[in-house]
Amino acid sequence: MSDAPHILVTGSSRGIGAAIVEALAPSARVIGHGTRAGSDRISADLSQPGAAGALWAEALDRLDGRIDILVNNAGIFEATPLDLPDADWLSGWERTMQINLTASAELCRLAVRHFQERAAGGRIVNVASRAAYRGDSPAHWHYAASKGGMVAMTKTIARAYAGAGILAFAVCPGFTMTGMADDYLASRGGDKLLADIPLGRVALPAEVAETVRFLSLTAPPSMTGAVLDINGASYVR
Repeated sequence: MSDAPHILVTGSSRGIGAAIVEALAPSARVIGHGTRAGSDRISADLSQPGAAGALWAEALDRLDGRIDILVNNAGIFEATPLDLPDADWLSGWERTMQINLTASAELCRLAVRHFQERAAGGRIVNVASRAAYRGDSPAHWHYAASKGGMVAMTKTIARAYAGAGILAFAVCPGFTMTGMADDYLASRGGDKLLADIPLGRVALPAEVAETVRFLSLTAPPSMTGAVLDINGASYVR
């Protein structure tokens, strides 16, 4: 494992993130992230200013000064109905944007600069959402906007830095069988929602993780800028 890639995965304490770490671990040195520290997992509250930078610095220290691959998976899905008081609606918007998009952007920037300094290339995999293209519920404007921003950011990075061997990819899952998806399915009437998925079921975390593993470790460089959908054909483009 001495030559194994060094990888930082955000939002790795459960669900898709935990599955990503499990998929990558046999082939890489992986440091995860969550709101609580754990074995090979750094605690950071990405809603707070400076948290992304501190997370990167600690991960870099734990990985002997080298990160080869960044996987941005951390995100929240919190309802912000339109009839909330103005200040509450704005607060919900800003919290979602900070965690889902701004913190991811900060980490992407740090990764690109690190890759440039090392002159050895690197990879970024951003876990976005079907909502980036299809939109989401009336209470989740912010979520859809944050994921759309993540996709646009990924494409921009891919186009700007491919010549330096810096590759960027995005993954857009639909509903995935995590705690977050379970709650949403229940709140929206599970059978009706499942009827909109031709595959007849939501995605499994392991399916998303396998896609991230491929993009992180083996996808050909010419794929940079690609956005891969994992949604059971509930949205095709």
